[in-house]
Amino acid sequence: MVKEKVVVAMSGGVDSSVAAALLKQQGYDVSGMMLRLWSEPGKEDSNRCCTPDAMAQARRVAGILDIPFYVIDAKDVFKETVVQYFLDGYARGETPNPCLICNRQIRWTFLLNHALALGAEYMATGHYVRIRNAEGGMQKAEYGTRSTQQLPITTYQPLRTLLRAVDHSKDQSYVLHVLKQDQLAHALFPVGEYPKPEIRRLASDFGLPTASRADSQDLCFLAGDDYRNFLQRNAAEILQPGNIETRDGTVIGQHNGLANYTIGQRKGLGIASPAPLYVITKHAPRNTLIVGTQEELGVTEITARDVNWMNGETPREPFRAEVKIRYTAKEAEAWVSPMEGNQASVKFEAPVRDATAGQAAVFYQGEVMLGGGIII
Repeated sequence: MVKEKVVVAMSGGVDSSVAAALLKQQGYDVSGMMLRLWSEPGKEDSNRCCTPDAMAQARRVAGILDIPFYVIDAKDVFKETVVQYFLDGYARGETPNPCLICNRQIRWTFLLNHALALGAEYMATGHYVRIRNAEGGMQKAEYGTRSTQQLPITTYQPLRTLLRAVDHSKDQSYVLHVLKQDQLAHALFPVGEYPKPEIRRLASDFGLPTASRADSQDLCFLAGDDYRNFLQRNAAEILQPGNIETRDGTVIGQHNGLANYTIGQRKGLGIASPAPLYVITKHAPRNTLIVGTQEELGVTEITARDVNWMNGETPREPFRAEVKIRYTAKEAEAWVSPMEGNQASVKFEAPVRDATAGQAAVFYQGEVMLGGGIII
């Protein structure tokens, strides 16, 4: 029997290392592939996803597992796609989440294309999420190609559904709401079936050097630096001072660039007030920061753009869902109403704080992730 080929997107971390080990144990023909990503000039090789140490760890794991290992140069496409998205978002007065565009355009388009060109049926990552075939559903797919030119080959694939990870504290379905069925048809997520401590134990059992490697939390291209410093070096023109106002238009202070503030922020405003004031919203066209009391902070309705429905079809009627408005936020009960123009209205049962333009609103029903879009 010919083994199915799978490329594992490796990072030198414990999760992708165990993903590769599990798939080999399950009988797949496994290869490892790592991206060399853009780093800021003067800080070469500082991108935490592909530091020399991370690259060496990934090579070592591939050697232990006796699998081929490839490095793909993605510096230019990463800078043009992910870094520019980050800068453009802040220029619009948003708080962008570049991990979303990275998963859509870099991992699950650029890297997937290379995996398919290598002859793989699947690509796997170390994301904490589960995937299931939907009962009875079929989707026409024009993605199954073996060429980087992406000549379409029409096939019919079962619809695939993304579920939260077994370990809810590590669940990463939020950043994968951008995937479409033609990408999910080639996706495997082996570690989503395990709690994180079990993944570390498995790494130790497999004899992998990444078993005790610490998880990374910051954006990879910031290399541990504060995003404000990165903006100052790479897009200082967007950090223009302007007015701080209350909702009624009263000017009460000056800010030093909208990008330096986040929704819900209280400290660092430099305003004397008898009651604590918080950042309520940013008005980019007037370069104005709007502040108010804690009671003014919550919202009961938001709109999301660029909505991606995981099953490829826009719901015909409003539906109840649990909605997550930040990666680390707790889900909130809401009614979601599809709108024209690939948008959706979200009405919460109770006010939510920290709803921020540029972040994603992601819709769940129980364990199932239905889709999501970008808050406007």
